[in-house]
Parts: sequence; structure tokens; C-alpha cells
Amino acid sequence: MEQNPPAGRVLVVDDDPTVAEVVAGYLGRAGFAVDRAADGPGALARAAARRPDLVVLDLMLPGMDGLEVCRALRDEGPVPVIMLTARGDEEDRILGLEFGADDYVTKPFSPRELVLRVASVLRRARTLMAASSASAPGGAGHRAGITLDPLARRAARYGRELALTVREFDLLAFLLRHPGVAFTREELMREVWGWDFGDLSTVTVHVRRLRGKVEDDPAAPRLIRTVWGVGYRFDAPDEAGDGGRTVGQGGGRAEARAEERAEGQGGGQTDGRAEGQGGERGPERDA
Repeated sequence: MEQNPPAGRVLVVDDDPTVAEVVAGYLGRAGFAVDRAADGPGALARAAARRPDLVVLDLMLPGMDGLEVCRALRDEGPVPVIMLTARGDEEDRILGLEFGADDYVTKPFSPRELVLRVASVLRRARTLMAASSASAPGGAGHRAGITLDPLARRAARYGRELALTVREFDLLAFLLRHPGVAFTREELMREVWGWDFGDLSTVTVHVRRLRGKVEDDPAAPRLIRTVWGVGYRFDAPDEAGDGGRTVGQGGGRAEARAEERAEGQGGGQTDGRAEGQGGERGPERDA
């Protein structure tokens, strides 16, 4: 009897053997091939020996912490990362996202929900790669001096390669495919992250980071524009318009900073639920 191929290879990095065992068990039963490591050097060695499709990474590792591991993994090539953190402070979550994490889960968590998040991140990355590949010949990957190579997962602007995380690449590819269209943060979260609920500051952080890599002046963005009362819109130079609601001209710097501060404060949750709390908790053991 033939066995189905694994749904993907996941590297679980956690110094707590109980957490690592529970997470690996749930992922294995869901059809994933699982490798484990208890610290940063071990994780990098595992990833070098066999490149994972996704990494579940504890933030608070001994010695080399999760942020350093995330950076080192990304230096070797794009790989989705879901960060585990024992602290639910917004600053910790934002820090993880700014270092390139695609998602985060706060301990204690439901292992079943984590499995769903792993599947969602992998599915979204694969879907966006396929969509980018299909649309690139039509010119969606070539706007405002930006070129995308979906198969190699590489991006450049005016010939200068951009160091993008997996999610930053996905966000840029989506915006390039829809120039001149304003999207709410909820829509971007659904279309790029594949989430129907979550912490909207996730979108804000990734937009800010992406602006820092593609804009001539990130404080006064001309490509990824803020649309007042709506969200964000990608404007190629020949498509840029005033519209009366965009930030980036005149006093746009202060306004953009003020709006992003406001977006990161209260009211940032969709469906009234915090990310990491939306999954149904069953009777299974919490990690």
C-alpha cells in the first residue's frame, strides 16, 4: 500500500522537551514530517542538513535566542517561521514580526490550533508562489522598477536585490498584482496571510518593513500609500494619484507615523478576538 507524501517538513525548535514532543506528535499525526532541535546551533545544523518547509521556533531559547536563529535561517534562504513566545506583550509580538516571523503563537496554546496555523502558512505561501508564477509574464511582477522572480523567491528594484522575508515577498507580490486598488488591513490579512481574524498590527508592521525596503523615502511613501479610512494601496509612478486621501505629500511623514501608531493601539483585532485565541480549544493537552 502506497503512503501519501508528507504535507511538508517542519522543524520544531524548543528547549522544553515536553512542548517539543507534543507539537511534533500533533504535526506528525497531521501528516507532516518533523525534525526537532533544542537550541539555536542545533536548529541551524538541522536546517543545513535538510531544509525545512517551515520552522516552529521558540523565542526564548538558551544562548542563541529565537530572533538570532530566525535571522540566520533567513540568511540561508526564504523559509516561513512561526514564532512561539511565553509572553503575550505586544512589543514581543511586534519584535518577532519585525525579524521576519510569519506568525506567532503565545504559550500556552492549543496544539491543534498550531497545526492549523502551520497548514495555513504553508498553503498560503504555495498558493501565492503559484499565483505569482502565473501572473509574472503579464507584467504584474514588473512595476515601479520592481521585478519579482516567483520561482526563485527573489525581488529587486532597479537591479538592486531586496532582502525580503517570506511574508514580505507575498505582500509585495499581492500588491503588484493589484495596482491602484485600496485594500483594508482585514482584506490584506485574509488575502496574504489567509487569516479571517487576527492582530491587525501584523499587517501594519509588514507594510512598514516593506516600505523600508522599496521606498526611496519610507517616511513619505510614494509606492505603498496609506488611504485614509481604508488601508493601503500600491501606486506605480505613472499611476500615482492624489485622490484626496493618501499620505505622502506635504505633511505626509507626520501623518503616516501618527496613523501607524493609532493602528497599533486598541481596536486592532478582527472579529473581536485576539490572534492565537481564535482556535477552538478541545480536550487535548495544551502545550
